Formats: sequence, structure tokens, C-alpha cells
Amino acid sequence: MTAPRTRAARLHAITQVLNAQPVRSQAELAHLLSAQGIAVTQATLSRDLVEIGAVRSRAADGSLVYRVNTAPSASTLPTSAQRLERAVSELVLDVQASGNIVVVHTPPGGAQFLASAIDGGEVPGVMGTVAGDDTVLLVSQSPDGGGAVVEYLVSLTTSKGSNL
Repeated sequence: MTAPRTRAARLHAITQVLNAQPVRSQAELAHLLSAQGIAVTQATLSRDLVEIGAVRSRAADGSLVYRVNTAPSASTLPTSAQRLERAVSELVLDVQASGNIVVVHTPPGGAQFLASAIDGGEVPGVMGTVAGDDTVLLVSQSPDGGGAVVEYLVSLTTSKGSNL
């Protein structure tokens, strides 16, 4: 079997696996996808599960399994702006700028998820992101645009009641 090479194909494969059988962990899901020729990292799998709206719920035997709504309505899925606002309000610990560079600190393991939300949320003035484990580097288009990016990110946290 040829492995899907697109993100959409991977999301579809994940949904099919979750609808076909009980899956108790991300490691188990990664193994099942690997058997179909789909190699995926845990971080990517975690983001994919959030994107498709997968939740863990109790199976008949009492174990926790992943489930996904097979036909989510467009109104129940978060927009990229809502996803960005939520990620920033939950993950940003500190944000600082120097010229056109912005450095954002997150809890360990949060940087890639935050960078993905920033890239998808189309933050004004941001050319792109680079994520490590707990740090995201943003590059602004303007040579002195880092401050405006910081202000924008802080505005997202203050609208949710964060004290960043």
C-alpha cells in the first residue's frame, strides 16, 4: 500500500483507524498507522488528533479510547484564529522582541504546537516560525516589527484573562 503523502490524507487515515477499532494511546495509533505505511511523530500525531476533534472517552470495558466525530459540522471546528488565541493563552510563558526577531517561551513540549497555531493563524507581520521543545522563534517582515508582533500576541492573552 502506498502511504499518503499529504496532510489531508494522513488526517483521513487517522479518522478511519479511530472509527474502525478502539485505540487506547497515541503510541498504539502510531503503530497502526505505521502498518499502513504512514510514519508520524508523536508531536504531529498529537496536533492531528486535536485538529480532527478526537477525544478520549470510556469504552464499554471501562478503558479510555480515542473517538472522533465522523461528520463534524463546520460550526463545531475551531477556526485558525480561535486555535491561535487558545494556544497563545494556554502556552505562552514569556515573549520578547529584538528588532525583527521574537522569542516565545512555552512549557516543555509546547513550542511545536504553538508554532503550528501561529503559522495557521496568520499572525500579522510574521514571515515564519522555528520551534524547539520550549521556545519558538518568529521572524517579522519589518526590520523593527518584533515589537508589534509581541503586542499582538499579548493582546490575545489579555483577551482570555491571562496575566502575561
